[in-house]
Amino acid sequence: MEPYYYTKMTKPQQAAYRAMEQGISSLADSFQVPRLEKRELGEVFFRFRLDHPEIFWAPSFRYQYYPDSPNLIFKPEYLFDRPRVREHQKAMAARVEKLARPAKAFAPLEKERYIHDFICQNVRYDKLKKPYSHEIIGPLGQGVGVCEGIAKSVKVLCDALGIWCMIALCGNNPEKGIKYRHTWNVVNIGGTYYHLDATFDNSLGKCILTGEEIRYDYFNLDDKKIFRDHEPLIAPAPACTDGDHFYYREKKMSFTKMEEVYKRALQAAKKGKIFTFHWRGGYLTKEVLTQLLDILGKAGEERGRRAKVSLNWPQAVLRVRYVQEESAPAEVVMEEANEGEENP
Repeated sequence: MEPYYYTKMTKPQQAAYRAMEQGISSLADSFQVPRLEKRELGEVFFRFRLDHPEIFWAPSFRYQYYPDSPNLIFKPEYLFDRPRVREHQKAMAARVEKLARPAKAFAPLEKERYIHDFICQNVRYDKLKKPYSHEIIGPLGQGVGVCEGIAKSVKVLCDALGIWCMIALCGNNPEKGIKYRHTWNVVNIGGTYYHLDATFDNSLGKCILTGEEIRYDYFNLDDKKIFRDHEPLIAPAPACTDGDHFYYREKKMSFTKMEEVYKRALQAAKKGKIFTFHWRGGYLTKEVLTQLLDILGKAGEERGRRAKVSLNWPQAVLRVRYVQEESAPAEVVMEEANEGEENP
């Protein structure tokens, strides 16, 4: 199957893409590509790298041209010298194979969850944003990354396990305080496309820091749900129209009735376990939230515990921890999935 972004290009763009693939893979100092405008050439290079995150050693380029030539001289800028590139290539190929091996026989959905859980358990956000954190060598080699490196790592692992996957990209929005582009993935499971944002789930779960449970708030969402807190795409992606198979609904942790929440909350309070669930009984308004907090608090009081609630409001996901404290109203903290800010 042809790489996703490649299929969306014109013939001249595809010719430049193929020249980049061949030249950069062979570690050439320079090579010719069809002449494109500067902006167009940059877009082809950017999308080529989204299609091929395994080619991680050439993050930028320069070029030369002659007025009468139909071609450009393309000059990749490599992260390392050639011997080190080859060392990193070999190390990353071995690393990906080692990580993929235990999941080779899994069903597609289990493979996807295996990849998602690996990211959440083993990668922390790199607030310093080192250059390698934008590439697979950050998350897979150093255990740190930013959203771009994480999305690329998810794709490389999906490719290794035979799951169709592409990298989705949205723009920034200074008016909302969103300073940077954000990247995540779209996967095809059972012939259906879904959004998968391991970076956002990682920021909520904080598994490697606190040992808390992995979060799945952004595991197999449709377009309607993902764009509640993601900006519009700036590059094409397949439509994700199935809203009935996101993680919490599949695991029967998505509720439409208050009594269902209360029953499960009682069980969690009795055992002192974390209770994470999704509300889909209509819009999560302030009034509905107040009702949920009341019954979560009531369940805790019956077991001599206090409910501490974290809320991901855009995705209507609540996490409840019951602690041994004197009876008091349920305490709620707003969570915001993002690219690395600490959450309570």
